[in-house]
Amino acid sequence: MSLDPAYEKYVPLASDARSLLAHHVPNDPAQLQLRGEFVRALALGPEAMWRGGPPDHFTASMFVLDARGENVCLVLHKKARLWLQPGGHLEPGDRSVADAALREATEETGLAGLRPRPGLAHLSHHELSSRFGRCRSHRDLRFLATAPPGALPHVSDESDDVRWWPVRDLPRDTDPELRVVVPQLADLS
Repeated sequence: MSLDPAYEKYVPLASDARSLLAHHVPNDPAQLQLRGEFVRALALGPEAMWRGGPPDHFTASMFVLDARGENVCLVLHKKARLWLQPGGHLEPGDRSVADAALREATEETGLAGLRPRPGLAHLSHHELSSRFGRCRSHRDLRFLATAPPGALPHVSDESDDVRWWPVRDLPRDTDPELRVVVPQLADLS
C-alpha cells in the first residue's frame, strides 16, 4: 500500500484510539466483544485510522442530545439514505479521535458550542453498501455531546436534511441499532 504524505499524522490518532478503548469498559457483552475486535484492528498499525488505508477502517461519530436530553440530532445521510448521527472519516489535522467526532458533528449539523462528554459512548462495526466506494466497513468510535439550549441545526453539503428527533421516537428510516442505543445514552446524560 502506498503511503499518503499525511500517514504519519494518523500515528497519534491510532495511539489515542488505543487509549480510548483501554478506558472504555462496557457492561454489554456485545460491546465488550467489539472493543476486543477494535483493539486487534489497531494492532495491525495506524493505517487502520485512515480512509486511504484498508477498506475496513475507523471512523468517529457523535450522538448530539438537546440540552434537556429529550431529543437527538440526526442527519439524513446522502450515501446511506438513512437518518444517522453525524460522523465520518478521521483527517490528518484532527488532534484526537474525539476532536474528529466533534468536527464532524459541528460540520454536519451546524450546531456550535457542543459540550462533549469525555470518553467513548458506544462502538459499532457496520458493513457499507457499494455507494461508499472502496470502503467496505467502518469501525465507528462513538461519542456523546449536549447542544446548548435552543440550538437549531442547519443542513450541510453532506446531508439531505438535519433535525431533532425524540430519543424514543426515531424515524423509521434509521439504523435499527440506534433505536436501542439512543435512549440508553439519553438515560446516561
